[in-house]
Amino acid sequence: MPTAMEIYKLLPKKNCGECKFPTCLAFAMQLANQKVALEACPYVSPESKTILEESGAPPIRLVSFGLGGEPLKIGDETQLFRHDKTFYHPTVLGVIADDSEGLDRMKAKMEAAKAAAFERVGQRIRIDAVAVRHSSGSPQDFLEGVRHAAAMTFPVILMTEDPKLMAEALAMCTASKPLLWRATPQNLDAMVNVAKACAFPLAIGGAGSLDELSQLADKAKKAGVVDIVLDPGDSSAGKMLETLTIIRRAAVKKKFRPLGYPTMSVLGESVEDRMKAALGVMKYSSIVLMKEMPPESAYPLMTLRQNIFTDPQVPIQVKPGMYTVGEPNEKSPVLFTTNFSLTYFTVRADVEKSKIPVWLLVVDTDGQSVMTSFAAGKLTPESVAALIESEKVKEKSTRNEIVIPGMVSRMSGKLNELTGMKIVVGPRESSGLPKMLKSVAG
Repeated sequence: MPTAMEIYKLLPKKNCGECKFPTCLAFAMQLANQKVALEACPYVSPESKTILEESGAPPIRLVSFGLGGEPLKIGDETQLFRHDKTFYHPTVLGVIADDSEGLDRMKAKMEAAKAAAFERVGQRIRIDAVAVRHSSGSPQDFLEGVRHAAAMTFPVILMTEDPKLMAEALAMCTASKPLLWRATPQNLDAMVNVAKACAFPLAIGGAGSLDELSQLADKAKKAGVVDIVLDPGDSSAGKMLETLTIIRRAAVKKKFRPLGYPTMSVLGESVEDRMKAALGVMKYSSIVLMKEMPPESAYPLMTLRQNIFTDPQVPIQVKPGMYTVGEPNEKSPVLFTTNFSLTYFTVRADVEKSKIPVWLLVVDTDGQSVMTSFAAGKLTPESVAALIESEKVKEKSTRNEIVIPGMVSRMSGKLNELTGMKIVVGPRESSGLPKMLKSVAG
């Protein structure tokens, strides 16, 4: 973002006040702090507006594709390291269905990719897209594969360097808003025309160097394609890491616009390719495509991605309220914990080990653990009592008692006073719950 003085030089300097600020300098200061929109000034010239919008744009352009369900978003990153702030858009993981494998195999891979999903710490994580590629197989198989992918309402990447075949494929999946792969030095003009006609994002690659890649991207932008994805296409893991790091540094640190786009890595199925996929998730592929992604590779990769792209400044939380473990009845024990995901799922897993159905209350502590929230005053007898009341716990369980974490035993007296329930102090660690619940239930 430009400084206030740099913005001020591009403003009309009328001091008219129509922007709700007394002077243009005051408006420039608010604009530099991103507290007001440029549109608030009715007199800014089109030339100045273009310059300010360009200079205020994120270092890596936000690109979206796929309208099946929720569009996938890539780019818009502002940091080299997650701990500096956060990473915004998780790496898109996709499987390549190649027409050289035959149509039946292509369809099977697409269906398997769409089904590859699981839940971890309250989040649903999955493979995000399918890439339909034309290589040495039948163009008809490629087109039929595209038709099948579009019918799945799943984000699609079209992979062919033949502009005519790309146009045919687009006619079958326009509603899917696919990513087009790819423009090269040999077909750039034709592929740019295809991308402009449909206004879909275009991947650019096949360059011999980063200089050539940036020139191709700049040429495509000047020709009217604004949503671009860079495919450096490096062969070795070391070179891949070096190239992706250079691109990210050039975009974020140097504000070098010709490289300020999301990146992608197109990989095979070898052990080295699996390692490169993990490397791409860590640094800095916006899209990772693999020819094969069996569960033993996909699930660790999705878990790695979740760990990296979880905002380190925002705890993962579950929704507060009353949860059931098993099929509890009016005689089942009642417990409570906090809405920090790691705490909740740890407690739940330990309760499930006991084989005893329970009512589990989850108190809103802004995603903090039991001891942290208790020390910070977010987990209090009053907050627990309020949740007991709102969830009508006494109507669901006639035991008139509640098991509290051993770490917060000090709240037992006040909680008893507020609720009239018998307070049972549980173990300090949830690993002790199975043994304790068996004795309570018995």
